[in-house]
Amino acid sequence: MAELEQKTVEAKAQLDAHAVDIVKWHFSPETGSPFWINWAKESGWDPAADITCFDDIISKFPHFQDEWLRDLPNEIWRPKAYDGKPFSIFETGGTTGMPKQRIGWEDYKIDYTAFSDTLSDDHFPRDHYWMMVGPTGPRRLRLAIEHLANVRGCSCYFVDLDPRWVKRLIASKQFDQARAYMDHVIDQATTILKHRSVSALFTTPKLLEAMAERKDLIKAGIKGVFCGGTTMD
Repeated sequence: MAELEQKTVEAKAQLDAHAVDIVKWHFSPETGSPFWINWAKESGWDPAADITCFDDIISKFPHFQDEWLRDLPNEIWRPKAYDGKPFSIFETGGTTGMPKQRIGWEDYKIDYTAFSDTLSDDHFPRDHYWMMVGPTGPRRLRLAIEHLANVRGCSCYFVDLDPRWVKRLIASKQFDQARAYMDHVIDQATTILKHRSVSALFTTPKLLEAMAERKDLIKAGIKGVFCGGTTMD
């Protein structure tokens, strides 16, 4: 018990130190973004000086207004330390007008390189081929999945699905058109499975179910499946 308590204390100290460093970086004129530098001036307090631990972030910062991601220009979020470095732009669904956007550089590569270490080589073989069936377009996940495949020595096929169009069809009660569009996506996916060797699949629950109704995925060579984006019944 004493050892566990000691590890807890050490972990909290590491978290607090990391939180302080991150806040100072984002609110420093030398490294921070125009948005947060201006936010600090208008808020009446100095996060770089007043944040001393992780709990301070929870207690002292108000909730983030995600509408800022819809309304403000992308460059306002770029840290000074990243001036001159082009950024990737990622979007949400965008079914209610202007999509919320976020920018990024290498974070998805860091995240998914670490994630690769948790995967079984039996179910997600190295040096083979993967396929993603689902929203690609302006989404971080598309780049992340391809990077994850590449880290494992694999290349990845992509079949795109536009969720904005699907939601519009459903909202206007064009259910037959929504079904036809899903069939179109599944046709493309099963064609690749027929003509190419694929060992890992990334898709959504509904698309996975629809593919399995058309084709025996195990016999097709699929050994591992990433399934997400919506709930699975």
